[in-house]
Amino acid sequence: MGLSSILMIAGIAVIIISLLFKDKSARVEKDVEDLSINIYQETNALKRRVKALEEELLVEPNFQVRKPSSVQQNSEQQAAFSSFQQVAAQVKAAQSNGTAPKVNPPKSTKPINGILVSQVLALNSQGLSIEEISKRSTLSHAQIHSIIANGGQQ
Repeated sequence: MGLSSILMIAGIAVIIISLLFKDKSARVEKDVEDLSINIYQETNALKRRVKALEEELLVEPNFQVRKPSSVQQNSEQQAAFSSFQQVAAQVKAAQSNGTAPKVNPPKSTKPINGILVSQVLALNSQGLSIEEISKRSTLSHAQIHSIIANGGQQ
């Protein structure tokens, strides 16, 4: 027997032995499928948690930071600058008269969210002070007074 016949018999034996062993690729495919399902479930759970946090923090779900357009930015800057000039004029007048300046803060044009209103009313009913309610919410003292005075009606 030559070398070629020995190699041929060894090759046939290896092929027969490989046919007798179970195919592990099906098992690997099942493991990969299970892993992908677990990742999908965990991702959905995280999305639900993030959504709950967004609702709690009152953030829009599709929140994106955008650069303001130059026209909008200029108008906002002009409005802020004009209000600054008004306050500066009041301070100068008060300093020349020797009295404290009267500063009128700009009124908030946005309505207060219903969740915040109910939170303020609940904290007030628990006996928390306006200062503590202000620390726990994003509202000013005046807004909290207004909510409590109106009983939550806007």
